[in-house]
Amino acid sequence: MEQKKLDLNSIIGFILLFGIFAYIMYQNSPSEEDLAKQKTEKSVDQKKIIDATTESTFKAVDTTVADSLKQIHLRKSLGDFAYSGSLASANDTETVLENEVIRLTISNKGGFITEATLKNFTKFERGNDQLVKLIADNNANLNIELRTRDNRTLETKDLFFQPTLSKEGDDQVLSMRLKAGEDQYLEYRYVLKPKNYMVDFDVRSMGLAKVLNTNQPLNLDWNLKAFRNEKSISYENRYAEVVYEYEGGKDDYIGQGENKSTTAEDVTYIAFKQHFFASILLTETPFKKAELFSHDLVEDEDVDTTFTKQFRAQVPLAFKNGEVDYKMSWYLGPADYKILTKYDKNLDEIIPLGWGIFGWINKFIFIPVFGFLSSYIMYGLAIILFTIIIKIIMSPITYKSFLSQAKMKVLRPEISEINEKFSKDPMKRQQETMKLYGKAGVNPMAGCIPALIQLPFMYASFQFFPSAIELRQKAFLWADDLSSYDSILDLPFKIPFYGAHVSLFPILAAVAIFFYMKMTTGDQAMSQPPQEGMPDMGKIMKIMIYVSPLMMLFFFNNYGSGLSLYNFISNLVTIAIMVVIKKYVVDEDKIHAKIQENKLKPKTQSKFQKRMAEMMEQAEAQKAIKAKNRK
Repeated sequence: MEQKKLDLNSIIGFILLFGIFAYIMYQNSPSEEDLAKQKTEKSVDQKKIIDATTESTFKAVDTTVADSLKQIHLRKSLGDFAYSGSLASANDTETVLENEVIRLTISNKGGFITEATLKNFTKFERGNDQLVKLIADNNANLNIELRTRDNRTLETKDLFFQPTLSKEGDDQVLSMRLKAGEDQYLEYRYVLKPKNYMVDFDVRSMGLAKVLNTNQPLNLDWNLKAFRNEKSISYENRYAEVVYEYEGGKDDYIGQGENKSTTAEDVTYIAFKQHFFASILLTETPFKKAELFSHDLVEDEDVDTTFTKQFRAQVPLAFKNGEVDYKMSWYLGPADYKILTKYDKNLDEIIPLGWGIFGWINKFIFIPVFGFLSSYIMYGLAIILFTIIIKIIMSPITYKSFLSQAKMKVLRPEISEINEKFSKDPMKRQQETMKLYGKAGVNPMAGCIPALIQLPFMYASFQFFPSAIELRQKAFLWADDLSSYDSILDLPFKIPFYGAHVSLFPILAAVAIFFYMKMTTGDQAMSQPPQEGMPDMGKIMKIMIYVSPLMMLFFFNNYGSGLSLYNFISNLVTIAIMVVIKKYVVDEDKIHAKIQENKLKPKTQSKFQKRMAEMMEQAEAQKAIKAKNRK
């Protein structure tokens, strides 16, 4: 077969084809500018692809990444407590417990209540339906200091608890566990019952004996800044205080002012009391020692308008067999005597009803009688009717007092004669005056004793009305809140000790006191002539006629209008009773005739009168001996 050879024409063809292909490639190749542009566009496209991928990825795993960062931090700081069960809840989510009267919000972080809202109470502003919140906006905190065996100190307020919500019958149960292992944890257990302000609160540990230093008790620290809830912050602040029960039933309180503190032993409850509300921590196992603090936050009531007091309590939680187990309760609700007494835990002692007889009058007379009346009629009318009933019951004492004053008034001319006759012999003058009283059958102290009997009721009213939560936000006539002042005029300036407003009920009460004292003190001053060497009681009483109403005017201008209304009606009713007694019951002519008749009757002296006469005679004899020795 003949071999085919490459001729010249074929070579020329190949060269032409190669040239054409090279020309085409040259014409379609990118310039340097095109190459730079393509490079930039390629980088941008690659970045968009990466950003899109990153964004979609982070959207999908954002919570996981955040939690992982928290877990890394917690693992470094917590050691044994860096347990995966706890770290799974390492976020600021919250759990809500709610019944008919209260709503509680509890945070994973710290395991404590971050909000406590009372559903049936609103703040003081008119037209504002904002509910009263005892805990909100980080005003309260509960912290337990944990000391580990490897000498680290952890604080529960910074740690995350794992929540488990369940129900036991009608009760809501929330378990908050800070875990160091599957069977190693610190637990807060909350139980909220229906229609109840009391929340069971147990603190217990499980399996932490190998984790914590159990040689010393755990330190529990409870803080609360009390919100202002009433119209007058100064009046509200006056009744905000720390009250506590200790040593098996004793109770006490920290006084008002800045940086007040005390230490108590075997404490069974601690109450952070506001005017009409309270936050109370109770424990079945008494705290061996409690350090309590109270700080006044109101320096200027025109500026410091959010909080009243800063409260704090520090108590130890003792270990038993290597574990902590305290059954406690929180009361978060109104400082209502009727509600608190139902718990039968001595909680009513946080209501300042007065000590001794004053408290008895409030508990057994004022509270039940006023409660009965106010259940049928509006509160303003209930105060008026309540006052009338009390004054009618006390009218026999008023009669005795007025009768004694009338007798002393009848004897005044004879007492004046004795004073003139023995003006230079005080001892003899006193003897003759006592003889006159004895013959006439008049006891100069008879007018004072009835007045003293009435004093406990007056003091009890000063304690009862400011503490009566029933009067809160109840209107009557011009007063929009019987638990606060009844301003009818706001002043453009502030009067020291009076305020920047004018309350009407204190003015009415002051006028009534003036006329009452004019009737009683004036007659009493006339019936007691001045004694040589003794203050002129007549002048003092006349001064008091004008001073007492002024004191009422200034003192009560910022007090609750319910108390001012009570005092106004009380004095008004007393004046009416005295007018009736003077006009229709007591006859001064008959009293004078009776005294003259008594003078003629033989009198047998009591042992006390005999003793007084003997003492006066002895004093007279000693005086004569001294006078003789001087000569």
